[in-house]
Amino acid sequence: MARFVFITGGVVSSLGKGLASAALGALLQARGYTVRLRKLDPYLNVDPGTMSPFEHGEVFVTDDGAETDLDLGHYERFTGVAARKTDSISSGRIYSNVLEKERRGDYLGKTIQVIPHVTNEIKDFLRIGADEVDFMLCEIGGTVGDIEGLPFFEAIRQFSHERPHGECILMHLTLLPYLAASGELKTKPTQHSVKELQSIGLAPDILVCRSEQPIPEREREKIALFCNVRKEHVVAAYDLKSIYEAPLAYHREGLDQAVLDAFGIAPAPKPNLDRWLDVMDRLENAEGEVRVAIVGKYTQLEDAYKSIAEALTHGGMANRVKVRAEWIDAEIFEREDPAPWLEGFHAILVPGGFGERGTEGKIHAAEFARTRKIPYLGICLGMQMAVIEAARNLAGLPTAGSEEFDHEAGKKRFEPVVYHLKEWVKGNQTEERKLGDDKGGTMRLGAYTAQLAKGSKVADVYGATTIEERHRHRYEVDIKYRVKLEEQGLRFSGMSPDGRLPEIVEVSDHPWFIGVQFHPELKSKPFEPHPLFADFVRAAKDVSRLV
Repeated sequence: MARFVFITGGVVSSLGKGLASAALGALLQARGYTVRLRKLDPYLNVDPGTMSPFEHGEVFVTDDGAETDLDLGHYERFTGVAARKTDSISSGRIYSNVLEKERRGDYLGKTIQVIPHVTNEIKDFLRIGADEVDFMLCEIGGTVGDIEGLPFFEAIRQFSHERPHGECILMHLTLLPYLAASGELKTKPTQHSVKELQSIGLAPDILVCRSEQPIPEREREKIALFCNVRKEHVVAAYDLKSIYEAPLAYHREGLDQAVLDAFGIAPAPKPNLDRWLDVMDRLENAEGEVRVAIVGKYTQLEDAYKSIAEALTHGGMANRVKVRAEWIDAEIFEREDPAPWLEGFHAILVPGGFGERGTEGKIHAAEFARTRKIPYLGICLGMQMAVIEAARNLAGLPTAGSEEFDHEAGKKRFEPVVYHLKEWVKGNQTEERKLGDDKGGTMRLGAYTAQLAKGSKVADVYGATTIEERHRHRYEVDIKYRVKLEEQGLRFSGMSPDGRLPEIVEVSDHPWFIGVQFHPELKSKPFEPHPLFADFVRAAKDVSRLV
């Protein structure tokens, strides 16, 4: 039966709860334990799938088709444990489940209340898979004191009370602000945050304190005294050059030992940190640099492409080079010639997105990469724009476009080389969708198999002819244009097993030009870079040597 670590935050948001949770999971793995990480989000959306990337960053997709918070990407990248639908829950999902049960009559006519019905639903969620791992790490989104988070805090209070003694601990992240005028670290915000926790019946076993300055021994003792935790359980969290330094940094500060001590586990197994030492060696001892242009439509918020940024870093590790990713708004290329913007780059990546805004700019970026023989990786919409570019400029279809854009405009303007996907096969079942369906959870989501053509570039990159990758999209390239496009050198090198859905395209007479309908970035890890990103960076490295 799993031991539970609940991770909460106080004082301000964005302190790094997700990173601390992921790093702790990696450290427990290094000591030989099995772990699973979960995210409990207090917002009322059922999941982040319908949120704007500007609102919540990227949507991370699991193999089983859940649209989740980007923190689950951190969890996977640090532990290698594939996330599931049951690893992400929101207030919206909890209340939706409770109301569905009420409508069915499951509560036998009782008055439905936050306690016990909502809190019981949260506790039921926490129990899923508790017998599968040694440690279950559960991060609660937001900060203590947020009104929407109260049902989650009450649920973990009840859950901890109901479990046998010593099976649950609470780890609380706070901020120690530094006042330059007085030259002091202030502990009062941390004290107030812990007091807020105590007012709802929770007491932290471990305090992780974000600080820009070293925490003096006197301040550490003060925090321990006023917050009622052991001094050695006051763990410093300093700013790092790379997130991948976090496991080693937290180990130096004694976080994993504090957790094991809080559970009374002694003697503690010694950690094997070779994996993370190798990761940092590759990061810190790069033997060159490549410049990659990311031509996207959500470039104002880097978290919108978080997994892509990390996958490029992993590709750099695989090639022992530093990847300098630079973000360029695709709309610029709808007004200006892309050449002055792109000529100094060693590779171009066009990521996914929704809606027509910026798509003409992405098409121009694909054309620039194709005609200038610069390595190009198109992901999801980036693949579709590469196909539309080839259809317009090579296959004699000047009005080629996407049904998505016609649907937005309410009139037919394009020949739909990319069309709305109405049905597809998942496992042994046929999935069906209509344009008028609800937006949430209605895309082609999760892991699907693709068959790669023998002798193709992608088959060489993967070292296989059968792969499985994660999808998140509503529109597909229409197979009826395949012959015309392949005659012009755009090879359909990856297809769904039934041969109906194009998964990968590549340009035959190009050093490295690949578009994929799926999201390879979601499966990349620092200790296991995704083969597409590793080879894409290798191609960029080859270009950098020629410059």
